[in-house]
Amino acid sequence: MAGTSKGEHRIGLLNGFAAYGMWGLVPLFWPLLKPAGAMEILAHRMAWSLVFVAVALLFVRRWAWAGELLRQPRRLALVTLAAAVITVNWGVYIWAVNAGHVVEASLGYFINPLVTIAMGVLLLKERLRPVQWAAVGVGFAAVVVLTVGYGRPPWISLCLAFSFATYGLVKKKVGLGGVESLAAETAIQFLPALAYLIWLSVHGGATFTTDGPGHAALLASTGIVTALPLVCFGAAAIRVPLSTLGLLQYLAPVFQFLLGILYFHEAMPPERWAGFALVWLALILLTWNAMHSVRRARVVARSAGVSVASASPEVRATASASASAPVEVPGASAEVPVEPTAAAAEAATAEN
Repeated sequence: MAGTSKGEHRIGLLNGFAAYGMWGLVPLFWPLLKPAGAMEILAHRMAWSLVFVAVALLFVRRWAWAGELLRQPRRLALVTLAAAVITVNWGVYIWAVNAGHVVEASLGYFINPLVTIAMGVLLLKERLRPVQWAAVGVGFAAVVVLTVGYGRPPWISLCLAFSFATYGLVKKKVGLGGVESLAAETAIQFLPALAYLIWLSVHGGATFTTDGPGHAALLASTGIVTALPLVCFGAAAIRVPLSTLGLLQYLAPVFQFLLGILYFHEAMPPERWAGFALVWLALILLTWNAMHSVRRARVVARSAGVSVASASPEVRATASASASAPVEVPGASAEVPVEPTAAAAEAATAEN
Protein backbone atom coordinates (compact mmCIF):
# COMPACT_ATOMS: atom_id res chain seq x y z
CA MET A 1 0.00 0.00 0.00
CA ALA A 2 2.84 2.35 0.89
CA GLY A 3 4.56 1.58 -2.41
CA THR A 4 1.37 2.33 -4.27
CA SER A 5 0.98 5.58 -2.37
CA LYS A 6 4.54 6.63 -3.15
CA GLY A 7 4.05 5.67 -6.77
CA GLU A 8 0.86 7.73 -7.01
CA HIS A 9 2.61 10.66 -5.36
CA ARG A 10 5.47 10.41 -7.85
CA ILE A 11 3.03 10.31 -10.78
CA GLY A 12 1.26 13.33 -9.32
CA LEU A 13 4.49 15.28 -9.03
CA LEU A 14 5.51 14.41 -12.60
CA ASN A 15 2.13 15.58 -13.87
CA GLY A 16 2.41 18.75 -11.80
CA PHE A 17 5.84 19.51 -13.22
CA ALA A 18 4.53 18.75 -16.72
CA ALA A 19 1.52 21.06 -16.33
CA TYR A 20 3.40 24.02 -14.90
CA GLY A 21 6.34 23.37 -17.21
CA MET A 22 4.09 23.59 -20.27
CA TRP A 23 2.45 26.75 -18.93
CA GLY A 24 5.90 28.20 -18.25
CA LEU A 25 7.25 27.41 -21.71
CA VAL A 26 4.18 28.52 -23.67
CA PRO A 27 5.80 31.90 -24.58
CA LEU A 28 7.91 29.87 -27.01
CA PHE A 29 4.75 28.73 -28.82
CA TRP A 30 2.81 31.93 -29.55
CA PRO A 31 5.52 33.52 -31.77
CA LEU A 32 5.42 30.41 -33.97
CA LEU A 33 1.90 31.42 -35.01
CA LYS A 34 2.99 34.64 -36.71
CA PRO A 35 2.04 36.22 -39.09
CA ALA A 36 -1.34 35.63 -37.42
CA GLY A 37 -2.19 38.53 -35.11
CA ALA A 38 -3.10 38.19 -31.47
CA MET A 39 -6.85 38.39 -32.15
CA GLU A 40 -6.74 35.66 -34.79
CA ILE A 41 -4.65 33.43 -32.51
CA LEU A 42 -7.08 34.05 -29.66
CA ALA A 43 -10.08 33.15 -31.84
CA HIS A 44 -8.44 29.93 -32.98
CA ARG A 45 -7.53 29.08 -29.40
CA MET A 46 -11.14 29.46 -28.29
CA ALA A 47 -12.54 27.48 -31.22
CA TRP A 48 -10.05 24.60 -31.25
CA SER A 49 -10.08 24.25 -27.47
CA LEU A 50 -13.78 23.41 -27.66
CA VAL A 51 -13.10 20.78 -30.34
CA PHE A 52 -10.35 19.15 -28.30
CA VAL A 53 -12.31 19.14 -25.04
CA ALA A 54 -15.49 17.91 -26.74
CA VAL A 55 -13.59 14.91 -28.11
CA ALA A 56 -12.19 14.23 -24.63
CA LEU A 57 -15.65 14.38 -23.07
CA LEU A 58 -17.03 12.05 -25.75
CA PHE A 59 -14.28 9.59 -24.89
CA VAL A 60 -15.00 9.63 -21.14
CA ARG A 61 -18.77 10.09 -21.61
CA ARG A 62 -19.17 12.90 -19.12
CA TRP A 63 -22.11 15.01 -20.27
CA ALA A 64 -24.57 15.02 -17.36
CA TRP A 65 -23.18 18.30 -16.03
CA ALA A 66 -24.16 20.15 -19.25
CA GLY A 67 -27.88 19.54 -18.81
CA GLU A 68 -27.72 20.60 -15.18
CA LEU A 69 -25.88 23.78 -16.12
CA LEU A 70 -28.45 24.73 -18.77
CA ARG A 71 -31.21 24.43 -16.18
CA GLN A 72 -29.47 26.90 -13.83
CA PRO A 73 -29.58 30.41 -15.36
CA ARG A 74 -27.61 32.07 -12.56
CA ARG A 75 -24.82 29.51 -12.79
CA LEU A 76 -24.81 29.78 -16.58
CA ALA A 77 -24.49 33.55 -16.27
CA LEU A 78 -21.45 33.08 -14.04
CA VAL A 79 -19.89 30.72 -16.59
CA THR A 80 -20.51 33.38 -19.26
CA LEU A 81 -18.80 35.97 -17.09
CA ALA A 82 -15.88 33.60 -16.53
CA ALA A 83 -15.62 33.04 -20.29
CA ALA A 84 -15.53 36.80 -20.90
CA VAL A 85 -12.86 37.42 -18.27
CA ILE A 86 -10.63 34.58 -19.44
CA THR A 87 -10.97 35.81 -23.02
CA VAL A 88 -9.44 39.11 -21.90
CA ASN A 89 -6.72 37.23 -19.99
CA TRP A 90 -5.81 35.01 -22.93
CA GLY A 91 -5.89 37.87 -25.43
CA VAL A 92 -3.66 40.17 -23.38
CA TYR A 93 -1.21 37.36 -22.69
CA ILE A 94 -0.87 36.33 -26.34
CA TRP A 95 -0.46 39.96 -27.42
CA ALA A 96 2.09 40.64 -24.66
CA VAL A 97 4.28 37.68 -25.62
CA ASN A 98 4.24 38.43 -29.33
CA ALA A 99 4.84 42.13 -28.69
CA GLY A 100 7.97 41.45 -26.63
CA HIS A 101 6.61 41.83 -23.08
CA VAL A 102 7.23 38.34 -21.71
CA VAL A 103 8.83 39.58 -18.48
CA GLU A 104 5.96 41.94 -17.75
CA ALA A 105 3.49 39.13 -18.48
CA SER A 106 5.29 36.85 -16.03
CA LEU A 107 4.98 39.56 -13.39
CA GLY A 108 1.20 39.35 -13.72
CA TYR A 109 1.25 35.76 -12.51
CA PHE A 110 3.71 36.52 -9.74
CA ILE A 111 1.41 39.20 -8.30
CA ASN A 112 -1.80 37.27 -8.93
CA PRO A 113 -1.84 35.70 -5.41
CA LEU A 114 -1.52 39.17 -3.89
CA VAL A 115 -4.37 40.51 -6.03
CA THR A 116 -6.51 37.51 -5.11
CA ILE A 117 -5.96 38.15 -1.40
CA ALA A 118 -6.74 41.85 -1.83
CA MET A 119 -9.98 41.00 -3.64
CA GLY A 120 -10.88 38.58 -0.87
CA VAL A 121 -10.56 41.38 1.66
CA LEU A 122 -12.41 43.99 -0.40
CA LEU A 123 -15.18 41.84 -1.90
CA LEU A 124 -15.56 38.88 0.46
CA LYS A 125 -14.66 40.72 3.70
CA GLU A 126 -12.02 38.13 4.54
CA ARG A 127 -9.68 38.80 7.45
CA LEU A 128 -5.93 38.65 7.01
CA ARG A 129 -3.20 37.84 9.47
CA PRO A 130 -0.32 40.32 9.96
CA VAL A 131 2.03 38.38 7.68
CA GLN A 132 -0.53 38.49 4.88
CA TRP A 133 -1.05 42.22 5.33
CA ALA A 134 2.73 42.66 5.18
CA ALA A 135 2.87 40.66 1.93
CA VAL A 136 0.13 42.76 0.35
CA GLY A 137 1.90 45.95 1.45
CA VAL A 138 5.21 44.77 -0.02
CA GLY A 139 3.41 43.85 -3.24
CA PHE A 140 1.88 47.32 -3.47
CA ALA A 141 5.32 48.86 -2.95
CA ALA A 142 6.63 46.63 -5.76
CA VAL A 143 3.99 47.98 -8.16
CA VAL A 144 5.00 51.55 -7.25
CA VAL A 145 8.67 50.78 -7.88
CA LEU A 146 7.87 49.09 -11.20
CA THR A 147 5.68 52.03 -12.23
CA VAL A 148 8.67 54.31 -11.74
CA GLY A 149 10.91 51.85 -13.56
CA TYR A 150 8.64 51.44 -16.58
CA GLY A 151 7.64 55.09 -16.63
CA ARG A 152 4.02 53.92 -16.52
CA PRO A 153 1.97 51.44 -14.48
CA PRO A 154 2.75 47.82 -15.46
CA TRP A 155 -0.68 47.59 -17.07
CA ILE A 156 -0.04 44.25 -18.78
CA SER A 157 0.84 42.65 -15.43
CA LEU A 158 -2.09 44.30 -13.66
CA CYS A 159 -4.55 43.33 -16.38
CA LEU A 160 -3.41 39.70 -16.29
CA ALA A 161 -3.43 39.56 -12.49
CA PHE A 162 -6.83 41.20 -12.02
CA SER A 163 -8.51 39.28 -14.85
CA PHE A 164 -7.12 36.02 -13.50
CA ALA A 165 -8.13 36.82 -9.93
CA THR A 166 -11.63 37.81 -11.09
CA TYR A 167 -11.84 34.57 -13.03
CA GLY A 168 -10.91 32.66 -9.89
CA LEU A 169 -13.53 34.46 -7.84
CA VAL A 170 -16.25 33.64 -10.38
CA LYS A 171 -15.10 30.03 -10.79
CA LYS A 172 -15.23 29.46 -7.09
CA LYS A 173 -18.96 30.16 -7.23
CA VAL A 174 -19.61 28.03 -10.33
CA GLY A 175 -18.21 24.76 -8.97
CA LEU A 176 -17.39 22.92 -12.21
CA GLY A 177 -14.42 20.61 -12.69
CA GLY A 178 -11.51 21.72 -14.85
CA VAL A 179 -12.34 19.91 -18.11
CA GLU A 180 -16.08 20.57 -17.78
CA SER A 181 -15.40 24.21 -17.02
CA LEU A 182 -13.16 24.62 -20.06
CA ALA A 183 -15.82 22.95 -22.22
CA ALA A 184 -18.57 25.27 -20.95
CA GLU A 185 -16.49 28.41 -21.34
CA THR A 186 -15.18 27.58 -24.82
CA ALA A 187 -18.73 26.64 -25.89
CA ILE A 188 -19.72 30.20 -25.01
CA GLN A 189 -16.63 31.58 -26.74
CA PHE A 190 -17.04 29.42 -29.86
CA LEU A 191 -19.66 31.34 -31.86
CA PRO A 192 -18.06 34.79 -31.38
CA ALA A 193 -14.67 33.27 -32.24
CA LEU A 194 -16.03 31.56 -35.33
CA ALA A 195 -17.84 34.72 -36.43
CA TYR A 196 -14.62 36.72 -36.10
CA LEU A 197 -12.63 34.14 -38.07
CA ILE A 198 -15.24 34.17 -40.86
CA TRP A 199 -15.23 37.98 -40.90
CA LEU A 200 -11.43 37.99 -41.00
CA SER A 201 -11.41 35.53 -43.90
CA VAL A 202 -13.98 37.52 -45.89
CA HIS A 203 -11.89 40.66 -45.50
CA GLY A 204 -8.68 38.91 -46.53
CA GLY A 205 -7.00 39.10 -43.14
CA ALA A 206 -7.02 35.41 -42.16
CA THR A 207 -3.79 33.41 -42.31
CA PHE A 208 -5.28 29.96 -41.61
CA THR A 209 -5.84 29.12 -45.29
CA THR A 210 -3.17 31.32 -46.86
CA ASP A 211 0.09 30.46 -45.09
CA GLY A 212 0.34 26.75 -45.73
CA PRO A 213 -0.70 23.54 -43.97
CA GLY A 214 2.01 23.83 -41.34
CA HIS A 215 0.71 27.18 -40.17
CA ALA A 216 -2.87 25.88 -40.19
CA ALA A 217 -1.81 22.88 -38.10
CA LEU A 218 -0.10 25.15 -35.58
CA LEU A 219 -3.23 27.29 -35.24
CA ALA A 220 -5.36 24.16 -34.76
CA SER A 221 -2.93 22.88 -32.12
CA THR A 222 -3.79 25.84 -29.88
CA GLY A 223 -6.61 23.64 -28.56
CA ILE A 224 -4.12 20.99 -27.46
CA VAL A 225 -1.79 23.61 -26.00
CA THR A 226 -4.70 24.92 -23.93
CA ALA A 227 -6.17 21.61 -22.77
CA LEU A 228 -3.19 19.27 -22.33
CA PRO A 229 -1.64 21.11 -19.35
CA LEU A 230 -5.06 21.12 -17.72
CA VAL A 231 -5.27 17.32 -18.08
CA CYS A 232 -1.84 16.96 -16.44
CA PHE A 233 -2.84 19.36 -13.68
CA GLY A 234 -5.99 17.35 -13.01
CA ALA A 235 -3.90 14.19 -12.68
CA ALA A 236 -1.61 15.99 -10.23
CA ALA A 237 -4.38 17.55 -8.15
CA ILE A 238 -5.84 14.18 -7.14
CA ARG A 239 -2.46 12.73 -6.16
CA VAL A 240 -0.50 15.43 -4.32
CA PRO A 241 -1.50 17.97 -1.66
CA LEU A 242 -2.47 21.41 -2.84
CA SER A 243 0.20 22.79 -0.56
CA THR A 244 2.67 21.11 -2.94
CA LEU A 245 0.86 22.46 -5.98
CA GLY A 246 0.92 25.88 -4.32
CA LEU A 247 4.71 25.73 -4.54
CA LEU A 248 4.80 24.23 -8.02
CA GLN A 249 2.61 27.08 -9.31
CA TYR A 250 5.56 29.44 -9.24
CA LEU A 251 7.38 27.34 -11.84
CA ALA A 252 5.28 28.85 -14.64
CA PRO A 253 6.06 32.55 -14.04
CA VAL A 254 9.69 31.68 -13.17
CA PHE A 255 10.12 29.93 -16.52
CA GLN A 256 8.38 32.81 -18.29
CA PHE A 257 10.60 35.34 -16.52
CA LEU A 258 13.77 33.44 -17.45
CA LEU A 259 12.63 33.07 -21.05
CA GLY A 260 11.98 36.80 -21.23
CA ILE A 261 15.51 37.61 -20.08
CA LEU A 262 17.62 34.76 -21.51
CA TYR A 263 15.77 33.86 -24.72
CA PHE A 264 13.89 37.01 -25.76
CA HIS A 265 16.62 39.29 -24.32
CA GLU A 266 14.25 41.79 -22.75
CA ALA A 267 15.77 44.65 -20.78
CA MET A 268 15.93 44.46 -16.98
CA PRO A 269 17.28 47.75 -15.57
CA PRO A 270 18.01 47.94 -11.83
CA GLU A 271 14.65 49.45 -10.88
CA ARG A 272 12.81 46.51 -12.47
CA TRP A 273 15.02 44.07 -10.58
CA ALA A 274 14.12 45.97 -7.41
CA GLY A 275 10.42 45.72 -8.19
CA PHE A 276 10.60 42.00 -8.92
CA ALA A 277 12.65 41.44 -5.76
CA LEU A 278 9.86 43.05 -3.70
CA VAL A 279 7.26 40.84 -5.40
CA TRP A 280 9.32 37.74 -4.65
CA LEU A 281 9.69 38.84 -1.03
CA ALA A 282 5.91 39.17 -0.76
CA LEU A 283 5.45 35.68 -2.22
CA ILE A 284 8.00 34.24 0.22
CA LEU A 285 5.99 35.72 3.09
CA LEU A 286 2.76 34.25 1.72
CA THR A 287 4.30 30.83 1.12
CA TRP A 288 5.86 30.71 4.57
CA ASN A 289 2.57 31.71 6.14
CA ALA A 290 0.63 29.08 4.18
CA MET A 291 3.09 26.28 4.99
CA HIS A 292 3.12 27.25 8.66
CA SER A 293 -0.69 27.16 8.72
CA VAL A 294 -0.77 23.73 7.08
CA ARG A 295 1.70 22.36 9.63
CA ARG A 296 -0.35 23.83 12.46
CA ALA A 297 -3.52 22.24 11.08
CA ARG A 298 -1.77 18.87 10.91
CA VAL A 299 -0.70 19.22 14.53
CA VAL A 300 -4.32 19.92 15.49
CA ALA A 301 -5.45 16.85 13.57
CA ARG A 302 -2.78 14.62 15.14
CA SER A 303 -3.64 15.86 18.62
CA ALA A 304 -7.20 14.77 17.90
CA GLY A 305 -5.89 11.33 16.98
CA VAL A 306 -6.82 11.46 13.28
CA SER A 307 -5.14 12.13 9.96
CA VAL A 308 -5.86 15.40 8.23
CA ALA A 309 -7.59 13.61 5.36
CA SER A 310 -9.97 11.85 7.74
CA ALA A 311 -10.28 14.64 10.26
CA SER A 312 -13.60 16.02 11.42
CA PRO A 313 -15.20 18.79 9.37
CA GLU A 314 -14.26 21.26 12.10
CA VAL A 315 -10.56 20.37 11.93
CA ARG A 316 -10.54 20.33 8.15
CA ALA A 317 -12.30 23.67 8.05
CA THR A 318 -9.61 25.07 10.34
CA ALA A 319 -6.96 23.72 7.99
CA SER A 320 -8.59 25.17 4.92
CA ALA A 321 -9.20 28.55 6.49
CA SER A 322 -5.70 28.82 7.87
CA ALA A 323 -3.95 28.28 4.54
CA SER A 324 -5.13 31.17 2.48
CA ALA A 325 -2.32 31.63 -0.03
CA PRO A 326 -3.91 31.21 -3.43
CA VAL A 327 -2.96 28.39 -5.73
CA GLU A 328 -3.27 29.88 -8.92
CA VAL A 329 -2.91 28.68 -11.36
CA PRO A 330 -1.96 31.78 -13.87
CA GLY A 331 -4.99 30.02 -12.93
CA ALA A 332 -8.75 31.01 -10.02
CA SER A 333 -7.37 30.94 -7.42
CA ALA A 334 -8.30 28.46 -4.81
CA GLU A 335 -6.93 28.68 -1.32
CA VAL A 336 -4.34 26.09 -0.37
CA PRO A 337 -6.17 23.41 1.58
CA VAL A 338 -4.55 20.43 3.20
CA GLU A 339 -5.76 17.94 0.61
CA PRO A 340 -6.70 18.12 -3.08
CA THR A 341 -10.18 19.33 -3.95
CA ALA A 342 -12.10 19.99 -7.14
CA ALA A 343 -11.46 23.71 -6.70
CA ALA A 344 -7.87 23.15 -7.78
CA ALA A 345 -8.93 21.89 -11.19
CA GLU A 346 -11.16 24.93 -11.59
CA ALA A 347 -8.24 27.17 -10.77
CA ALA A 348 -6.08 25.67 -13.48
CA THR A 349 -8.41 26.29 -16.39
CA ALA A 350 -7.15 29.80 -16.97
CA GLU A 351 -3.49 28.99 -17.24
CA ASN A 352 -1.76 30.33 -20.28
